[in-house]
Amino acid sequence: MTGLGQIWVYLAASPLTWLAVTLLAYVVALRLAALLGNSPLANSVLISATLVILVLLATGISYPTYFEGAQFVHFLLGPATVSLAVPLFRNLAAVRRSLLPIVVALVAGSLTAMGSAVAIAWAFGAPLEVLASIAPKSVSAPIAMELAKSLGGIPSLAAVLVILTGITGAVVVTPLMDALQIKNYAARGFAVGLTSHGIGTARALQVSDIGGAFSGIAMALNGAFTSLLIVGLLALGWG
Repeated sequence: MTGLGQIWVYLAASPLTWLAVTLLAYVVALRLAALLGNSPLANSVLISATLVILVLLATGISYPTYFEGAQFVHFLLGPATVSLAVPLFRNLAAVRRSLLPIVVALVAGSLTAMGSAVAIAWAFGAPLEVLASIAPKSVSAPIAMELAKSLGGIPSLAAVLVILTGITGAVVVTPLMDALQIKNYAARGFAVGLTSHGIGTARALQVSDIGGAFSGIAMALNGAFTSLLIVGLLALGWG
């Protein structure tokens, strides 16, 4: 047991161990999702995050130690986002035909996503720093953390809210759109990308190539538009 303990101490201190744990958790999550027929409820991000959390709790490893390995996956978020240009290029003609609806949906959706969440939190008496953390919840985590910080919010809380928003959107989008009888996959994809960023886009790509293209467009445009809104709030003297 002493020998095994020494081996574990060595492995736990290695960043490659936690990179391997992260990748293995995601592979297991994908297999479980496939076994469940890729149901919206079997979200691979949620499953893999739960598995990693359970491992960290069981081993007593701190998050900073874990992230030394997981940061390699974090780095790949940038290239993964850029790769969304592939389905966009494949569906460029459809995007051009839908330019006006895209602009209208972007403005309406972004204002609603931000305004409704902040208004509800304000109505329940949330402090200003929490409101600032909630405001950018529908953009990708790196952008949301910087925007929250600019508004005087809590970047770590903003990141958690982004992840929860993404998982929720990815889980409910398919049954919700089916219940509303929305058959246009461009509209479905744009809606989930605007509200649920990368996690929602990953789900959209599983369902439809054109839905994934429009979801990627929405994610990128909403990040830019929300940033402009935050700059406007700062100019008006937020907080």
